[in-house]
Amino acid sequence: MRTDLIRKTALTAAGLAFTGGAIAGPVTAAFAAPTTKPTSQTQTDRKGHGERELGVRYEAQPNFYYCGPAATRNALSVQGKNINVDDMAKEMGTTEAGTNSINDITPVLNKETGKNDAYHSVEISSPDADAKQTDTLRADIVRTIDNGRAVVANIAGTSTDTDGNTHSYEGGHYISVVGYHDNGNTVTIADSADPNTAAYQITVEHLADWIATRGYATS
Repeated sequence: MRTDLIRKTALTAAGLAFTGGAIAGPVTAAFAAPTTKPTSQTQTDRKGHGERELGVRYEAQPNFYYCGPAATRNALSVQGKNINVDDMAKEMGTTEAGTNSINDITPVLNKETGKNDAYHSVEISSPDADAKQTDTLRADIVRTIDNGRAVVANIAGTSTDTDGNTHSYEGGHYISVVGYHDNGNTVTIADSADPNTAAYQITVEHLADWIATRGYATS
């Protein structure tokens, strides 16, 4: 699959299939006060029209290694929930090395959603996503968002959004997927790393390759 992703050569399916990560280096902007306004107010009646966005009450992560709890908190905010990130970090086993696996996040999403089967983890174990894995991701995102929930993804490497801006997380990162357009070919990301780039859009092909060697939590 063609991709703009730049990956470290050390990334392998065997070594990083479900490894979490913390942002390399300081992210001082992430300490800004959280906004109380949703990132998106697009109405939910767009379901079935090829696009839909969920209202996010965005908060930036308070430190460089809380991306897992912060992404989960932002994802749950679309359901009207506001869970303390410190409490979630304890449940996920988050340390300064980050949150180890998407499998540590899925149980928290289920608990806070109130259903044991609301979410499940999906792995993309290959170094690059193939067409079938990309199609599965697209369908998972559309279904989850149409159900009024956000997807949480564990990513690694560098990718380019639809505006041509690059987003680099060589050490690994977690993001929330909170909307889709063009029948899921383009998706909206809520990124807790920096409130100055809190939301952006990326093609599902680039997102699938960004997730490759790791995984995501979906309905």
